[in-house]
Amino acid sequence: MDAMQDPLIRALWIAWGLYWLIAARGTKASTRVESSASRASHLVPLAIAALLLWLRTPPDCFLCGRILPATSTTYFSGVAVIAVGLAFSIWARVHLGRNWSGVVTLKENHELVRSGPYALVRHPIYTGLLLGFVGTAIARGEWRGVLAVAMAFVALWRKLRLEERWMIETFGDAYLRYRAEVAALIPFLL
Repeated sequence: MDAMQDPLIRALWIAWGLYWLIAARGTKASTRVESSASRASHLVPLAIAALLLWLRTPPDCFLCGRILPATSTTYFSGVAVIAVGLAFSIWARVHLGRNWSGVVTLKENHELVRSGPYALVRHPIYTGLLLGFVGTAIARGEWRGVLAVAMAFVALWRKLRLEERWMIETFGDAYLRYRAEVAALIPFLL
């Protein structure tokens, strides 16, 4: 079944998206914002990755061969990974509070948050989103899921690197210590 035609997977992603829209209100004013071209350089690959996962399977699709069995175990494993990933990103978003932004920005009186999910990884929203993509790819079980996850990873890694530069410029040694102590995306690994 196509991932976004599945009501459970669709409901998880839609609920996450609605929360994200509602939570975007009330953030601090920005003092520095990435350019539109910079933003497009990670949003376009993310959008393509999402389309790879969520569009109906076209006939004769060379990336649509199955790599995982079409079983309920595969499906529910994927759904569980989606739910955990999206919940983790929401926890991070709640914990970040008014410092959050959908684009790379610096906020007025920007704070270096190191608690909650930020004690586990420096970019827990991206970790959660990647888990959501991985879960969707597992539920789909096709080669295009591998490509979609790789594209999402590259896009988020590019955005992460820009954020890290700005955090170092803003917080200096405090951020360098944080970076030395806490992994970027996967606890204790990456």
